[in-house]
Amino acid sequence: MAAQPARPERSGPETASITGVSPFKPSLVKAVFRDVTPMHVSRSAAWTAASVTRTVLTEIIDGARRAAAEEARKKLIPRDLVSAIDRNVEIEVGCKWYLHSPTFRGMTGVLYDAEGVIVPVRERRGPRKPSAVVGAHRFEAGVKKLLRRQGATAVPAMVRDLDGIASAFLTDLARDAAVVVRERGGRRFGTVSLVIPGEPAPPPSPEDSVRALSARRGDGWTIGRDDVLASTRIQLFGGNLRQRALTEACEATQNTSAG
Repeated sequence: MAAQPARPERSGPETASITGVSPFKPSLVKAVFRDVTPMHVSRSAAWTAASVTRTVLTEIIDGARRAAAEEARKKLIPRDLVSAIDRNVEIEVGCKWYLHSPTFRGMTGVLYDAEGVIVPVRERRGPRKPSAVVGAHRFEAGVKKLLRRQGATAVPAMVRDLDGIASAFLTDLARDAAVVVRERGGRRFGTVSLVIPGEPAPPPSPEDSVRALSARRGDGWTIGRDDVLASTRIQLFGGNLRQRALTEACEATQNTSAG
Protein backbone atom coordinates (compact mmCIF):
# COMPACT_ATOMS: atom_id res chain seq x y z
CA MET A 1 0.00 0.00 0.00
CA ALA A 2 1.33 3.42 -0.91
CA ALA A 3 2.33 5.68 1.94
CA GLN A 4 -0.15 8.43 2.86
CA PRO A 5 0.90 12.07 2.56
CA ALA A 6 2.30 13.47 5.78
CA ARG A 7 -0.16 16.41 5.83
CA PRO A 8 -3.32 15.30 3.97
CA GLU A 9 -5.27 18.20 5.43
CA ARG A 10 -3.36 20.56 3.13
CA SER A 11 -4.55 18.81 -0.04
CA GLY A 12 -7.97 20.46 -0.08
CA PRO A 13 -11.53 19.18 0.37
CA GLU A 14 -11.13 16.38 -2.15
CA THR A 15 -8.61 14.61 0.12
CA ALA A 16 -10.99 14.64 3.05
CA SER A 17 -13.73 13.25 0.84
CA ILE A 18 -11.93 10.19 -0.44
CA THR A 19 -9.88 9.16 2.58
CA GLY A 20 -11.05 5.97 4.22
CA VAL A 21 -10.19 7.14 7.73
CA SER A 22 -13.04 8.78 9.61
CA PRO A 23 -12.31 11.16 12.51
CA PHE A 24 -15.34 9.71 14.30
CA LYS A 25 -14.23 6.53 16.04
CA PRO A 26 -16.44 3.41 15.99
CA SER A 27 -16.48 3.45 19.80
CA LEU A 28 -17.98 6.96 19.73
CA VAL A 29 -20.55 5.90 17.16
CA LYS A 30 -21.56 2.92 19.26
CA ALA A 31 -21.99 5.20 22.29
CA VAL A 32 -24.47 7.30 20.31
CA PHE A 33 -26.34 4.18 19.20
CA ARG A 34 -26.54 3.02 22.82
CA ASP A 35 -28.25 6.30 23.72
CA VAL A 36 -30.94 5.44 21.16
CA THR A 37 -31.42 1.69 21.18
CA PRO A 38 -30.44 -1.39 23.22
CA MET A 39 -29.74 -3.29 20.01
CA HIS A 40 -26.26 -4.59 19.36
CA VAL A 41 -24.28 -2.60 16.78
CA SER A 42 -21.85 -4.51 14.60
CA ARG A 43 -18.41 -3.05 13.98
CA SER A 44 -19.12 -2.71 10.26
CA ALA A 45 -22.28 -0.75 11.09
CA ALA A 46 -20.27 1.59 13.31
CA TRP A 47 -17.68 2.13 10.55
CA THR A 48 -20.47 2.81 8.06
CA ALA A 49 -22.20 5.37 10.29
CA ALA A 50 -18.87 7.07 10.98
CA SER A 51 -18.11 7.29 7.26
CA VAL A 52 -21.54 8.70 6.38
CA THR A 53 -21.24 11.33 9.12
CA ARG A 54 -17.79 12.28 7.86
CA THR A 55 -19.05 12.67 4.29
CA VAL A 56 -21.95 14.88 5.38
CA LEU A 57 -19.81 17.10 7.62
CA THR A 58 -17.18 17.41 4.88
CA GLU A 59 -19.82 18.69 2.47
CA ILE A 60 -21.14 21.18 5.04
CA ILE A 61 -17.66 22.50 5.79
CA ASP A 62 -16.86 22.80 2.10
CA GLY A 63 -20.01 24.86 1.53
CA ALA A 64 -19.16 27.10 4.48
CA ARG A 65 -15.61 27.56 3.14
CA ARG A 66 -16.97 28.78 -0.17
CA ALA A 67 -19.27 31.23 1.60
CA ALA A 68 -16.37 32.57 3.67
CA ALA A 69 -14.13 32.85 0.59
CA GLU A 70 -16.64 35.18 -1.04
CA GLU A 71 -16.03 37.58 1.84
CA ALA A 72 -12.26 37.04 1.69
CA ARG A 73 -12.24 35.23 5.04
CA LYS A 74 -10.48 32.02 6.00
CA LYS A 75 -11.99 31.52 9.45
CA LEU A 76 -15.51 30.12 9.35
CA ILE A 77 -18.30 31.78 11.32
CA PRO A 78 -21.90 30.63 11.92
CA ARG A 79 -23.17 32.89 9.12
CA ASP A 80 -21.19 30.75 6.67
CA LEU A 81 -23.07 27.67 7.87
CA VAL A 82 -26.42 29.36 7.24
CA SER A 83 -25.27 30.46 3.78
CA ALA A 84 -24.11 26.95 2.92
CA ILE A 85 -27.46 25.44 3.92
CA ASP A 86 -29.36 28.11 1.97
CA ARG A 87 -27.41 27.19 -1.16
CA ASN A 88 -27.55 23.42 -0.81
CA VAL A 89 -30.67 21.82 0.62
CA GLU A 90 -28.92 18.44 0.68
CA ILE A 91 -26.85 19.48 3.70
CA GLU A 92 -29.83 20.49 5.81
CA VAL A 93 -29.41 17.60 8.25
CA GLY A 94 -29.41 17.24 12.02
CA CYS A 95 -32.23 19.76 12.21
CA LYS A 96 -32.99 18.97 15.87
CA TRP A 97 -29.85 20.91 16.70
CA TYR A 98 -31.35 24.08 15.22
CA LEU A 99 -33.67 24.48 18.23
CA HIS A 100 -30.67 24.62 20.56
CA SER A 101 -28.31 26.84 18.59
CA PRO A 102 -28.25 30.65 18.73
CA THR A 103 -27.23 30.57 15.06
CA PHE A 104 -30.68 29.37 14.02
CA ARG A 105 -32.72 31.35 16.53
CA GLY A 106 -35.74 32.88 14.81
CA MET A 107 -35.20 30.78 11.68
CA THR A 108 -37.04 27.60 12.66
CA GLY A 109 -40.55 28.93 12.22
CA VAL A 110 -43.47 28.98 14.65
CA LEU A 111 -45.08 25.78 15.94
CA TYR A 112 -48.71 25.72 17.09
CA ASP A 113 -50.45 23.10 19.22
CA ALA A 114 -53.91 21.62 18.57
CA GLU A 115 -55.57 24.68 20.16
CA GLY A 116 -53.64 27.11 18.00
CA VAL A 117 -51.34 28.22 20.82
CA ILE A 118 -47.68 28.85 20.01
CA VAL A 119 -45.44 26.13 21.46
CA PRO A 120 -42.44 27.72 23.25
CA VAL A 121 -39.00 26.70 22.00
CA ARG A 122 -38.17 25.21 25.40
CA GLU A 123 -41.12 22.79 25.13
CA ARG A 124 -40.25 21.95 21.54
CA ARG A 125 -36.78 20.89 22.67
CA GLY A 126 -38.27 18.10 24.75
CA PRO A 127 -37.16 16.74 28.14
CA ARG A 128 -33.54 16.66 29.19
CA LYS A 129 -32.30 13.13 28.71
CA PRO A 130 -29.40 11.37 26.97
CA SER A 131 -29.69 12.73 23.44
CA ALA A 132 -27.83 14.23 20.52
CA VAL A 133 -27.73 17.60 22.25
CA VAL A 134 -26.50 16.36 25.61
CA GLY A 135 -23.69 14.38 23.97
CA ALA A 136 -22.79 16.83 21.23
CA HIS A 137 -19.46 17.74 22.82
CA ARG A 138 -18.21 14.25 22.01
CA PHE A 139 -17.79 15.23 18.37
CA GLU A 140 -15.61 18.29 18.85
CA ALA A 141 -12.31 16.49 18.21
CA GLY A 142 -13.62 14.89 15.02
CA VAL A 143 -15.00 18.20 13.76
CA LYS A 144 -11.66 19.91 14.32
CA LYS A 145 -9.87 17.14 12.43
CA LEU A 146 -12.22 17.60 9.47
CA LEU A 147 -11.62 21.33 9.52
CA ARG A 148 -7.84 20.79 9.47
CA ARG A 149 -8.12 18.30 6.61
CA GLN A 150 -9.84 20.97 4.53
CA GLY A 151 -7.39 23.66 5.51
CA ALA A 152 -10.05 25.56 7.44
CA THR A 153 -10.38 27.11 10.86
CA ALA A 154 -13.57 28.12 12.64
CA VAL A 155 -14.66 30.26 15.55
CA PRO A 156 -15.83 28.30 18.63
CA ALA A 157 -19.52 28.97 17.87
CA MET A 158 -19.10 27.44 14.41
CA VAL A 159 -17.33 24.39 15.85
CA ARG A 160 -20.18 23.99 18.32
CA ASP A 161 -22.75 24.10 15.52
CA LEU A 162 -20.88 21.50 13.46
CA ASP A 163 -20.52 19.46 16.65
CA GLY A 164 -24.25 19.59 17.33
CA ILE A 165 -25.27 18.86 13.74
CA ALA A 166 -22.96 15.82 13.64
CA SER A 167 -24.44 14.50 16.88
CA ALA A 168 -28.05 15.13 15.85
CA PHE A 169 -27.51 13.58 12.42
CA LEU A 170 -25.83 10.47 13.81
CA THR A 171 -28.58 10.12 16.42
CA ASP A 172 -31.22 10.26 13.68
CA LEU A 173 -29.20 7.73 11.69
CA ALA A 174 -29.18 5.39 14.69
CA ARG A 175 -32.92 5.73 15.28
CA ASP A 176 -33.76 4.97 11.65
CA ALA A 177 -31.37 2.02 11.58
CA ALA A 178 -33.16 0.58 14.62
CA VAL A 179 -36.49 1.04 12.82
CA VAL A 180 -35.11 -0.77 9.76
CA VAL A 181 -34.17 -3.72 11.96
CA ARG A 182 -37.58 -3.77 13.64
CA GLU A 183 -39.39 -3.47 10.30
CA ARG A 184 -37.22 -6.25 8.82
CA GLY A 185 -35.85 -4.18 5.96
CA GLY A 186 -36.06 -1.02 3.92
CA ARG A 187 -38.94 -2.12 1.66
CA ARG A 188 -41.42 0.33 3.22
CA PHE A 189 -39.18 3.36 2.69
CA GLY A 190 -38.71 3.19 -1.09
CA THR A 191 -36.40 5.62 -2.84
CA VAL A 192 -36.46 9.36 -3.46
CA SER A 193 -34.49 11.35 -6.03
CA LEU A 194 -33.98 15.06 -6.55
CA VAL A 195 -35.22 16.25 -9.94
CA ILE A 196 -34.32 19.63 -11.44
CA PRO A 197 -37.22 21.20 -13.37
CA GLY A 198 -36.62 21.00 -17.11
CA GLU A 199 -34.02 18.24 -16.79
CA PRO A 200 -34.55 14.47 -17.07
CA ALA A 201 -34.67 12.51 -13.84
CA PRO A 202 -31.39 10.72 -13.06
CA PRO A 203 -31.51 6.93 -13.44
CA PRO A 204 -31.69 5.08 -10.10
CA SER A 205 -28.58 3.36 -8.86
CA PRO A 206 -28.92 -0.42 -9.38
CA GLU A 207 -27.49 -1.09 -5.95
CA ASP A 208 -29.86 1.48 -4.44
CA SER A 209 -32.94 -0.10 -6.02
CA VAL A 210 -32.04 -3.67 -5.17
CA ARG A 211 -31.31 -2.89 -1.54
CA ALA A 212 -34.40 -0.73 -1.10
CA LEU A 213 -36.72 -3.43 -2.39
CA SER A 214 -35.11 -6.43 -0.75
CA ALA A 215 -36.10 -7.80 2.62
CA ARG A 216 -33.61 -7.42 5.41
CA ARG A 217 -31.33 -10.30 6.29
CA GLY A 218 -29.93 -11.05 9.71
CA ASP A 219 -31.31 -11.27 13.22
CA GLY A 220 -33.71 -8.86 14.86
CA TRP A 221 -31.38 -7.52 17.52
CA THR A 222 -28.20 -6.54 15.66
CA ILE A 223 -27.79 -3.38 13.58
CA GLY A 224 -25.59 -4.21 10.61
CA ARG A 225 -23.94 -2.30 7.81
CA ASP A 226 -26.89 -2.61 5.43
CA ASP A 227 -29.24 -1.29 8.11
CA VAL A 228 -27.15 1.86 8.39
CA LEU A 229 -27.05 2.19 4.61
CA ALA A 230 -30.85 1.97 4.56
CA SER A 231 -30.99 4.59 7.29
CA THR A 232 -28.71 6.81 5.22
CA ARG A 233 -31.18 6.63 2.33
CA ILE A 234 -33.89 7.86 4.69
CA GLN A 235 -31.87 10.71 6.16
CA LEU A 236 -30.33 11.90 2.87
CA PHE A 237 -33.27 12.22 0.53
CA GLY A 238 -31.40 12.23 -2.77
CA GLY A 239 -28.85 13.95 -4.94
CA ASN A 240 -25.07 13.78 -5.10
CA LEU A 241 -24.46 13.85 -1.35
CA ARG A 242 -26.60 10.79 -0.73
CA GLN A 243 -24.91 8.74 -3.44
CA ARG A 244 -21.43 9.83 -2.38
CA ALA A 245 -22.16 9.00 1.26
CA LEU A 246 -23.33 5.51 0.30
CA THR A 247 -20.38 4.91 -2.01
CA GLU A 248 -17.76 6.11 0.46
CA ALA A 249 -19.36 4.12 3.29
CA CYS A 250 -19.17 0.93 1.23
CA GLU A 251 -15.55 1.65 0.37
CA ALA A 252 -14.73 2.38 4.00
CA THR A 253 -16.07 -0.96 5.21
CA GLN A 254 -14.37 -2.84 2.38
CA ASN A 255 -11.03 -1.27 3.27
CA THR A 256 -11.21 -2.16 6.95
CA SER A 257 -11.18 -5.46 8.78
CA ALA A 258 -14.54 -4.63 10.39
CA GLY A 259 -16.86 -7.58 10.64
